[in-house]
Amino acid sequence: MKIPVFVSSPTLLNIDQETSMNIVLEAINRFELEPRTLGRSDYPTELPLREVYVISKHCAGGIILGFEQFETSSGTWKRGTKKEDVVKVGSTVKFPTPWNHLESGVLYTLGLPILVFKEDGISGGVFDRGVTDVFVHKMPTHNMSSDEKRALSGVFLKWQSKVREFYYK
Repeated sequence: MKIPVFVSSPTLLNIDQETSMNIVLEAINRFELEPRTLGRSDYPTELPLREVYVISKHCAGGIILGFEQFETSSGTWKRGTKKEDVVKVGSTVKFPTPWNHLESGVLYTLGLPILVFKEDGISGGVFDRGVTDVFVHKMPTHNMSSDEKRALSGVFLKWQSKVREFYYK
């Protein structure tokens, strides 16, 4: 029997993001875990946020995948305050789905072991270092070096042991 784990990820991904998602799903499967994702494995019968809670209550861990879902090259942070900051010309700001933050909050509240990955350029909320007691990892990609693959395997090994401990207590 596989142990269920909640995976927070947007439903629609580009080809590179889909490749990264598959790397994560392969690791989950390798450790005999079952990914549960709203919009992929599970579909809401009630309000989506309530469904996240219901699914998460039956999981023993969670993974947050911070994929870029929106990019902008102009805008102002904290407009009208002393810390106002304009996006610099030639740069971009990338945002994940807001559901990553909602779902990570649910997982954190339930006390589940959480693993967080983010694409380059993603920040804010759960993706800021030091916000939770969870380390934020770089999103796995198809062109990882052998050292990066070994490190990723070690990350999953450590996390899945916490998932099993949570499940069996």
